[in-house]
Amino acid sequence: MPVSSASLTEQLARRLRQPVDARARQRAALLMVDWLGCALGASRHPLAAQLRTLVRAQPAGRARALGVGRRDAGDALLLNAALGNVLEMDDVHRGAILHPGPVVIPVALATAQCAGADGAALLDAVVRGYEATIRIGRALGRGHYRYWHPTSTAGAFGAAAAAASILRLDDAALADALGTAGSRTGGLWQMRHEPVPTKSLHNAEAARGGWLAARLALAGVRGPRRILEGEQGLFAATAPDADPSAVVAAADDWLIHDTSLKPWPACRHAHPAIDAMRDALARLPAGARVEAVELHTYAEALRFCDRPEPADEAQAKFSLQHALASIVVHGRPQLAHYTAEACSDAEVAAWRGRIVLAEDAACSARFPAHYGARVRLRLADGRCVDADRIDAWGDPECPMQADEIVAKAVELARWGGTSAGLAQSLFGQVRALADGGSLESLDTVLARVDPCD
Repeated sequence: MPVSSASLTEQLARRLRQPVDARARQRAALLMVDWLGCALGASRHPLAAQLRTLVRAQPAGRARALGVGRRDAGDALLLNAALGNVLEMDDVHRGAILHPGPVVIPVALATAQCAGADGAALLDAVVRGYEATIRIGRALGRGHYRYWHPTSTAGAFGAAAAAASILRLDDAALADALGTAGSRTGGLWQMRHEPVPTKSLHNAEAARGGWLAARLALAGVRGPRRILEGEQGLFAATAPDADPSAVVAAADDWLIHDTSLKPWPACRHAHPAIDAMRDALARLPAGARVEAVELHTYAEALRFCDRPEPADEAQAKFSLQHALASIVVHGRPQLAHYTAEACSDAEVAAWRGRIVLAEDAACSARFPAHYGARVRLRLADGRCVDADRIDAWGDPECPMQADEIVAKAVELARWGGTSAGLAQSLFGQVRALADGGSLESLDTVLARVDPCD
């Protein structure tokens, strides 16, 4: 079929068939460490217990559901793909405005476990899943983001691509899988306005939908090839400013390298503000006293995270005021600063009332390529201290190093109840996959996280 007549999913399928190099596999292994730390850290969250109750009641299978044991892949994904997002510390791609890891990685892992694949195949699947997610996420645009959850909508395509990589689908079957996944994808932002865990369930359903789409394609089930650009396709229905060319745009390397990581336990929109606040406080003159804080950032951050009176953990993580107030009171952000109890801390609450938010036109113009913020501290003696951030720690321009990624993952795992020693061993096995380590060795350590196995 000539390139000119090929659908976007057919063109994307051909691109995804490129061989994955060693550097991309190493990046995939580090991002898998990050996802696993996030998922283990969520173990103490009520949603984890609720989902484990459901999954534990299901028959045994070949995929490992974290903290439960071996289950069917679909059941394992209900749990694993939800857990990675619960703490709001999962990875993010700025241009696509989404989080690839919590959808793509559990699908790659579950499919590899069921198929008996090796570590290299697992990491290749992660790389290809990220590629599909990011490319389609970029194409959906900001108009889609206004109402739709791109981690869910674009993530379903990435899940299908990851599973298809493990299952060795050819280009035609991969295009079918992408079409089927896209025909059922979705996820509305309304859940942000109510105290519900639906955001994490979006990820689980995207993972399960993409995985099933790949399995259906393996069985010969066709999918709509023009699910993206068709007259009643995803772009027409949900993306008023879609950029179809972004799906197949040329790139020098795999897009997994463009992914940012989140060192702080808050929405990504809060991270540049957190970094700018820490920078400003580090510049305070000796003996100076801060009276008030002004935060200038991009419009989307204000739309998502202008929340002066958060009442629970979820609201705190989407509150710019709480993020900055907690730093004034406690210093370096920690998970303990975002609990329901922390929301009612009188000193933090008082500081939230002294933080003024405003849009910064320059930051808004740079979004989503850059998530920026500017902080001004107004001092008791009338002076001001300013700090600007165009990019945040964890972005490709200011990356977290490998040891910092592992340290974050260990801290999160400990928060969820996994010992530091077990976490270190587990993450060491994940990183070893990039150097020829076996999936069986990783699974042996993972089994120690599953008391019911």
